[in-house]
Amino acid sequence: MKKIIKTNFFPAKMKKSNKTHKVLIGIGCNIGNCVRRFKKVYKFLNSHPKIDIVQTSIIYKNPPFGYLNQPDFYNSILVIYTDFSPYELLRFLLYTEKKFGRKRSFKNAPRTLDLDIIIYDNLKINKKNLIIPHPYFKKRDSVLVPLALKD
Repeated sequence: MKKIIKTNFFPAKMKKSNKTHKVLIGIGCNIGNCVRRFKKVYKFLNSHPKIDIVQTSIIYKNPPFGYLNQPDFYNSILVIYTDFSPYELLRFLLYTEKKFGRKRSFKNAPRTLDLDIIIYDNLKINKKNLIIPHPYFKKRDSVLVPLALKD
């Protein structure tokens, strides 16, 4: 069942930033208390000296795709400014997923946390381990709905 959730941190506009690169990050979860985890992830990311979160979207609860025999997903968008390069940011986001209990068992598996770089400035990267912009973001309600409702 689709549902829009609002909290103190989602949606919100925050401080301005003097960091170099504007990045949209998709955040997803469908194991455990996802709304509480999003708040913890927000605080963790925003405490890093190379990241400023400047805006967040609503949280969008929506059905899974790909592998369907799993709980609904919670998704949101973070607008950040960062001094990380794209590859440094990818490594940091993978570290963050692991820190919050992400296990990679199979494609589209249930997860405690999923962090995707959707857009990084106007950059285009097409490598095996990093594709920017995210190749499917224009086809996924899990990105498009929060992106439309980030204000």
